[in-house]
Amino acid sequence: MRLDALKETLLDALSNQTAFTIPLLGGIPVAESVVVSWIILAVWMVLALVLTRNLRVRDPGKVQIALESAVSFLNGFVKTSIGRHWRPFAPWLGTVALYIAASNLIGIFGLVPPTKDISVTAALALMSMLLIYGAQFRYRGLVGGLRQFGAPMALLAPINLMEVAVRPLALCMRLFGNILGAFIIMEMIKFVAPAVVPAVFSIYFDLFDGLIQTVVFVFLTTLFTGEGIQEAD
Repeated sequence: MRLDALKETLLDALSNQTAFTIPLLGGIPVAESVVVSWIILAVWMVLALVLTRNLRVRDPGKVQIALESAVSFLNGFVKTSIGRHWRPFAPWLGTVALYIAASNLIGIFGLVPPTKDISVTAALALMSMLLIYGAQFRYRGLVGGLRQFGAPMALLAPINLMEVAVRPLALCMRLFGNILGAFIIMEMIKFVAPAVVPAVFSIYFDLFDGLIQTVVFVFLTTLFTGEGIQEAD
Protein backbone atom coordinates (compact mmCIF):
# COMPACT_ATOMS: atom_id res chain seq x y z
CA MET A 1 0.00 0.00 0.00
CA ARG A 2 2.86 2.35 0.83
CA LEU A 3 4.45 1.72 -2.59
CA ASP A 4 1.10 2.33 -4.28
CA ALA A 5 0.78 5.62 -2.42
CA LEU A 6 4.31 6.58 -3.51
CA LYS A 7 3.46 5.70 -7.11
CA GLU A 8 0.33 7.87 -7.02
CA THR A 9 2.29 10.73 -5.48
CA LEU A 10 4.95 10.58 -8.19
CA LEU A 11 2.43 10.33 -11.03
CA ASP A 12 0.56 13.32 -9.67
CA ALA A 13 3.80 15.30 -9.27
CA LEU A 14 5.04 14.43 -12.77
CA SER A 15 1.86 15.38 -14.57
CA ASN A 16 1.74 18.82 -16.14
CA GLN A 17 -1.27 20.23 -14.31
CA THR A 18 -3.63 22.76 -15.90
CA ALA A 19 -3.72 25.92 -13.78
CA PHE A 20 -6.85 27.37 -15.38
CA THR A 21 -8.74 27.40 -18.67
CA ILE A 22 -9.37 30.49 -20.80
CA PRO A 23 -13.03 30.40 -21.90
CA LEU A 24 -12.30 30.98 -25.61
CA LEU A 25 -12.52 28.68 -28.63
CA GLY A 26 -13.96 25.89 -26.57
CA GLY A 27 -11.50 26.41 -23.72
CA ILE A 28 -7.74 27.05 -23.87
CA PRO A 29 -5.91 25.25 -21.04
CA VAL A 30 -3.05 27.15 -19.43
CA ALA A 31 -0.45 24.85 -17.89
CA GLU A 32 0.96 25.33 -14.42
CA SER A 33 4.44 25.72 -15.93
CA VAL A 34 3.21 28.71 -17.93
CA VAL A 35 1.76 30.42 -14.85
CA VAL A 36 4.97 29.87 -12.88
CA SER A 37 6.93 31.26 -15.85
CA TRP A 38 4.75 34.38 -15.74
CA ILE A 39 5.53 34.74 -12.03
CA ILE A 40 9.26 34.41 -12.71
CA LEU A 41 9.16 36.98 -15.51
CA ALA A 42 7.16 39.40 -13.35
CA VAL A 43 9.61 39.07 -10.47
CA TRP A 44 12.62 39.69 -12.72
CA MET A 45 10.93 42.72 -14.28
CA VAL A 46 10.18 44.23 -10.87
CA LEU A 47 13.73 43.54 -9.67
CA ALA A 48 15.17 45.09 -12.83
CA LEU A 49 13.14 48.28 -12.27
CA VAL A 50 13.92 48.50 -8.57
CA LEU A 51 17.64 47.67 -8.77
CA THR A 52 18.40 50.02 -11.67
CA ARG A 53 16.39 53.11 -10.72
CA ASN A 54 19.26 54.89 -8.92
CA LEU A 55 22.24 54.16 -11.16
CA ARG A 56 25.08 56.66 -10.82
CA VAL A 57 28.27 57.33 -12.75
CA ARG A 58 30.07 58.56 -9.63
CA ASP A 59 30.09 56.82 -6.27
CA PRO A 60 27.97 53.81 -7.30
CA GLY A 61 26.36 51.81 -4.53
CA LYS A 62 27.13 48.20 -3.65
CA VAL A 63 24.12 46.91 -5.59
CA GLN A 64 25.17 48.78 -8.73
CA ILE A 65 28.74 47.49 -8.40
CA ALA A 66 27.45 43.92 -8.06
CA LEU A 67 25.20 44.31 -11.10
CA GLU A 68 27.97 45.85 -13.19
CA SER A 69 30.33 43.04 -12.15
CA ALA A 70 27.78 40.41 -13.22
CA VAL A 71 27.21 42.13 -16.58
CA SER A 72 30.95 42.50 -17.14
CA PHE A 73 31.48 38.81 -16.38
CA LEU A 74 28.73 37.81 -18.81
CA ASN A 75 30.04 40.12 -21.53
CA GLY A 76 33.59 38.81 -21.07
CA PHE A 77 32.45 35.19 -21.27
CA VAL A 78 30.34 35.76 -24.39
CA LYS A 79 33.08 37.81 -26.07
CA THR A 80 35.65 35.10 -25.43
CA SER A 81 33.37 32.30 -26.65
CA ILE A 82 31.78 33.96 -29.70
CA GLY A 83 34.38 36.46 -30.87
CA ARG A 84 34.06 39.97 -32.22
CA HIS A 85 30.35 39.58 -33.07
CA TRP A 86 29.51 38.89 -29.42
CA ARG A 87 27.59 42.05 -28.54
CA PRO A 88 24.07 41.19 -29.87
CA PHE A 89 24.12 37.80 -28.14
CA ALA A 90 25.02 38.79 -24.57
CA PRO A 91 21.59 40.24 -23.59
CA TRP A 92 19.71 37.20 -24.88
CA LEU A 93 22.05 34.71 -23.20
CA GLY A 94 21.86 36.64 -19.93
CA THR A 95 18.07 36.70 -20.05
CA VAL A 96 17.89 32.95 -20.72
CA ALA A 97 20.32 32.32 -17.86
CA LEU A 98 18.15 34.31 -15.44
CA TYR A 99 14.98 32.52 -16.53
CA ILE A 100 16.45 29.01 -16.36
CA ALA A 101 18.14 29.67 -13.02
CA ALA A 102 14.91 30.98 -11.49
CA SER A 103 12.93 28.10 -13.01
CA ASN A 104 15.32 25.53 -11.57
CA LEU A 105 15.48 27.15 -8.13
CA ILE A 106 11.82 28.00 -7.68
CA GLY A 107 11.12 24.57 -6.20
CA ILE A 108 12.71 25.89 -2.99
CA PHE A 109 9.69 28.16 -2.61
CA GLY A 110 7.19 25.34 -3.08
CA LEU A 111 6.37 26.04 -6.73
CA VAL A 112 6.72 23.52 -9.54
CA PRO A 113 9.85 24.16 -11.70
CA PRO A 114 8.75 25.01 -15.26
CA THR A 115 11.85 23.23 -16.57
CA LYS A 116 10.41 19.87 -15.52
CA ASP A 117 7.88 20.39 -18.32
CA ILE A 118 9.43 19.07 -21.53
CA SER A 119 7.47 21.65 -23.54
CA VAL A 120 9.39 24.43 -21.79
CA THR A 121 12.83 22.86 -22.26
CA ALA A 122 12.01 22.01 -25.89
CA ALA A 123 11.03 25.64 -26.55
CA LEU A 124 14.28 26.86 -24.98
CA ALA A 125 16.29 24.41 -27.08
CA LEU A 126 14.53 25.45 -30.30
CA MET A 127 15.19 29.12 -29.55
CA SER A 128 18.85 28.29 -29.02
CA MET A 129 18.99 26.52 -32.37
CA LEU A 130 17.41 29.50 -34.11
CA LEU A 131 20.07 31.68 -32.51
CA ILE A 132 22.93 29.34 -33.44
CA TYR A 133 22.07 28.71 -37.08
CA GLY A 134 20.48 32.11 -37.63
CA ALA A 135 23.77 33.72 -36.56
CA GLN A 136 25.72 31.33 -38.78
CA PHE A 137 23.83 32.42 -41.90
CA ARG A 138 23.59 36.05 -40.76
CA TYR A 139 27.35 36.54 -40.49
CA ARG A 140 28.54 34.09 -43.15
CA GLY A 141 25.82 34.56 -45.74
CA LEU A 142 23.85 31.80 -47.43
CA VAL A 143 26.79 30.17 -49.21
CA GLY A 144 29.15 30.56 -46.26
CA GLY A 145 26.54 29.23 -43.85
CA LEU A 146 25.98 26.14 -45.98
CA ARG A 147 29.72 25.68 -46.43
CA GLN A 148 30.10 25.65 -42.65
CA PHE A 149 28.29 22.31 -42.55
CA GLY A 150 31.22 20.85 -44.49
CA ALA A 151 33.87 22.13 -42.08
CA PRO A 152 36.57 21.10 -41.48
CA MET A 153 36.16 18.65 -44.39
CA ALA A 154 33.32 17.79 -46.77
CA LEU A 155 33.35 14.19 -45.54
CA LEU A 156 31.88 15.38 -42.23
CA ALA A 157 28.90 17.15 -43.82
CA PRO A 158 26.38 14.34 -43.02
CA ILE A 159 27.44 14.35 -39.36
CA ASN A 160 27.29 18.15 -39.17
CA LEU A 161 23.80 18.12 -40.70
CA MET A 162 22.69 15.53 -38.14
CA GLU A 163 23.77 17.98 -35.43
CA VAL A 164 20.96 20.32 -36.51
CA ALA A 165 18.56 17.80 -34.93
CA VAL A 166 20.88 16.34 -32.30
CA ARG A 167 21.91 19.62 -30.66
CA PRO A 168 18.42 20.85 -29.71
CA LEU A 169 17.50 17.35 -28.56
CA ALA A 170 20.60 17.20 -26.37
CA LEU A 171 19.98 20.66 -24.90
CA CYS A 172 16.32 19.85 -24.27
CA MET A 173 16.76 16.41 -22.72
CA ARG A 174 19.80 17.34 -20.62
CA LEU A 175 17.95 20.20 -18.92
CA PHE A 176 14.63 18.35 -18.72
CA GLY A 177 16.14 15.07 -17.51
CA ASN A 178 18.24 16.59 -14.75
CA ILE A 179 15.49 18.81 -13.36
CA LEU A 180 12.89 16.05 -13.63
CA GLY A 181 15.22 13.53 -11.99
CA ALA A 182 15.96 15.91 -9.12
CA PHE A 183 12.22 16.59 -8.74
CA ILE A 184 11.43 12.86 -8.56
CA ILE A 185 14.16 12.23 -5.98
CA MET A 186 12.95 15.11 -3.84
CA GLU A 187 9.36 13.82 -3.98
CA MET A 188 10.53 10.35 -2.92
CA ILE A 189 12.56 11.79 -0.04
CA LYS A 190 9.61 13.90 1.10
CA PHE A 191 7.39 10.82 1.04
CA VAL A 192 9.81 8.64 3.04
CA ALA A 193 11.14 11.30 5.46
CA PRO A 194 8.92 14.38 5.38
CA ALA A 195 10.55 16.20 8.29
CA VAL A 196 14.16 17.45 8.25
CA VAL A 197 15.87 15.34 5.58
CA PRO A 198 14.25 16.98 2.49
CA ALA A 199 15.61 20.40 3.47
CA VAL A 200 19.17 19.04 3.46
CA PHE A 201 18.84 17.38 0.04
CA SER A 202 17.06 20.45 -1.35
CA ILE A 203 20.29 22.41 -0.97
CA TYR A 204 21.86 20.15 -3.58
CA PHE A 205 19.01 19.20 -5.91
CA ASP A 206 17.21 22.55 -6.00
CA LEU A 207 20.13 24.93 -5.53
CA PHE A 208 23.43 23.39 -6.62
CA ASP A 209 22.17 21.14 -9.41
CA GLY A 210 19.79 23.84 -10.66
CA LEU A 211 22.62 26.35 -11.05
CA ILE A 212 24.84 23.77 -12.74
CA GLN A 213 22.18 23.02 -15.37
CA THR A 214 21.79 26.74 -16.02
CA VAL A 215 25.52 27.13 -16.63
CA VAL A 216 25.64 24.04 -18.87
CA PHE A 217 22.71 25.17 -21.06
CA VAL A 218 24.03 28.71 -21.55
CA PHE A 219 27.62 27.52 -22.01
CA LEU A 220 26.70 25.01 -24.73
CA THR A 221 24.49 27.53 -26.53
CA THR A 222 27.31 30.08 -26.50
CA LEU A 223 29.87 27.49 -27.60
CA PHE A 224 27.74 26.27 -30.52
CA THR A 225 27.05 29.86 -31.60
CA GLY A 226 30.74 30.70 -31.53
CA GLU A 227 31.59 27.65 -33.63
CA GLY A 228 29.28 28.86 -36.37
CA ILE A 229 30.41 32.48 -36.65
CA GLN A 230 33.99 32.77 -35.39
CA GLU A 231 36.37 34.05 -38.03
CA ALA A 232 33.40 35.28 -40.09
CA ASP A 233 33.91 38.60 -41.86
